[in-house]
Amino acid sequence: MDMALILAALAFIGTLILLAAGYYFMKYRRDRIEIVEKVRSGGRPVRSEETEVSPETGSTMKDVFLRLSARAGGLTKPKANDVEVSNQRKMFQNAGIRHPAATAVFWGAKVICAAALPAAALFTQIVTAQSLLRFHVLPILAVLAVLGFYIPDYYVRLMIRWRKDQIVKAFPDALDLLVVCVEAGMGLDAAIYRVAEEIRLSSRVISEEFRILNLELRAGKSRLDALRNLGMRTDVEEVRSFTTLLIQTDRFGTSVAQALRVHSDAMRTQRYQRAEEMAVKLPVKLIFPLLLFIFPAMFVVIAGPAVIQIYRTLIAQ
Repeated sequence: MDMALILAALAFIGTLILLAAGYYFMKYRRDRIEIVEKVRSGGRPVRSEETEVSPETGSTMKDVFLRLSARAGGLTKPKANDVEVSNQRKMFQNAGIRHPAATAVFWGAKVICAAALPAAALFTQIVTAQSLLRFHVLPILAVLAVLGFYIPDYYVRLMIRWRKDQIVKAFPDALDLLVVCVEAGMGLDAAIYRVAEEIRLSSRVISEEFRILNLELRAGKSRLDALRNLGMRTDVEEVRSFTTLLIQTDRFGTSVAQALRVHSDAMRTQRYQRAEEMAVKLPVKLIFPLLLFIFPAMFVVIAGPAVIQIYRTLIAQ
């Protein structure tokens, strides 16, 4: 592979890493400011509606990219049947993307990324005064275009995996808060709303999902449909079992507080067992880093002076 193409790919990947690092740094600063404001306000929960910003009004690089992707996707988005539209909508919901123009932005990002990688490679060749008509350049550009085309798919999968991990980690804490609210005498709908407001700083994902659940209940949707939508949006086994529990308690008239208490204890046990399983797998995962990095360094430190002494004694003389 041509060195210029390798440098172009590395430059493009480095630029993406820098942009992602800048985005998460700004997100970290925003979360820190929210925590400080909550402490200054005496612990008053920050309402979700107070900090939401419309994506159309922003002027950052991310907003510019989203607008360009939406325009490009509106021209290149293929026609899909009802099943494909439903699958795409479910995929975006699992990733936490609920904007109406999500499909257009997704396809526009695929087109832009598919054109950006080959363009970066050609620009690097022009800057380095390389020939552009060599035969092996075209397959490399095609590979870069295919790679750029599937970058948005990989990004959406990463978002889905990240949200599921966040839900699995924070859901037992949210369930404990829900148990406390219900046992204190609050109704289930009011308890869900309270948990959504209280847990927002520690888990934005759980807060968002509970807030949407509360809004659906306020809009007049039945609790059965709202809970099923919650399980479909998250696509997490723990949440689906939680929704099934609430549906059964609502159908058979059993105690909600007692059922939630039992389910909370079971989820705590499952999380403890999951942590034990990860601890058991850790020695096996450490074998390859030990063999590839730690053992060679220890061997050089321990046996290096002896090898140098043997060389000086037997060979140098």
